[in-house]
Amino acid sequence: MSLQRPNILRMRGYSFGEQPSSKLVTKLNTNENPYPPSPQVAEALASIDTSILNRYPNPVANAFRETAACLHDLHVDNIIPTNGGDELLRLIVTTYVDPTETLATTAPAYSLYPVLAATQNCNFVEIPLTTSWNLPENLGSLLNKNKVKAFFLINPHAPTGQLFSSEQIERVASEFDGLLVIDEAYVDFVDPIQQHNCVPLIDRHENLIILRTMSKGYSLAGLRFGYGLACADLIAPLANKTRDSYNTDSIAQILATAALKSKAYSEGTWQKIRQSRQRLALGLQNLGISCSSSEANFLLCTVDHPIQINAQTLYEKLKKENIFVRYFEEPLLQNKIRITVGSDDENKRLLSLMRTLIDP
Repeated sequence: MSLQRPNILRMRGYSFGEQPSSKLVTKLNTNENPYPPSPQVAEALASIDTSILNRYPNPVANAFRETAACLHDLHVDNIIPTNGGDELLRLIVTTYVDPTETLATTAPAYSLYPVLAATQNCNFVEIPLTTSWNLPENLGSLLNKNKVKAFFLINPHAPTGQLFSSEQIERVASEFDGLLVIDEAYVDFVDPIQQHNCVPLIDRHENLIILRTMSKGYSLAGLRFGYGLACADLIAPLANKTRDSYNTDSIAQILATAALKSKAYSEGTWQKIRQSRQRLALGLQNLGISCSSSEANFLLCTVDHPIQINAQTLYEKLKKENIFVRYFEEPLLQNKIRITVGSDDENKRLLSLMRTLIDP
């Protein structure tokens, strides 16, 4: 006999990307920044007085909130720090989606979303993207027709890298009767020429929450720190009712604050990654592998005719040579692999090996 709730017994947990421990591996499978955090983060870590660790941290991470508020030109009441962006997603579902209601996202999307729905025991709906990986023109009405309470949209999209414009986001926010959550885990890698910025929409739409993370752009995936941006009325129940007590630790608060204050350093890594993304896409194209246009730190690659090897086999052969990319066993993605943009040396090693595997 199992003591699990029936929905927990039925559900499948989140399947995370492989995390090999060997330093000999070229790791291009979980969209990490290949560059280290800023020197200011290293200095902050080195200067931490361990005597603070016998006391609980600031319960609401005030120093971080003040820094983030200044960065985004918002008030501290518009910001909630969380233990990674995933905690914010869980808080949103717990706080705003009743088990009788519906959580929705796109197909494909971040594979944690259905896990959160199953945990909450709420309904889950997937809205297919178009064949060009764009949003349906009538998305708002589709969501309302399906009586969706909250819609999670990752932007730039994963796993495609597609960027949905702020105008598209605002249209959905205006038409949709429920809560619109924009997961901006990869927004730091958007080319500045796009002039993309959804943060000002918070003042105009009381049904909009934006997720940000320190994991990708700020090279702090090992720290687990994220934050949400929204109107104060949406933030308040998350921060004051359903958030865990002391949900971010003292060290994480110090380092995340140092990272935001040294944003200029991280911006330099974003530019390097954008340049490497362009070179990597060209190198893959020269091998006969097409890539979706990406504004993220990864490329979704189609492994199809005339390539004489399928996507899963290519993934497995790369893995045997200690190069890890991501393969998804999903109907829309079975002929594709997702490749994180690594350092130039990592990308060159990948391309060299792929050349031998594709054209032995």
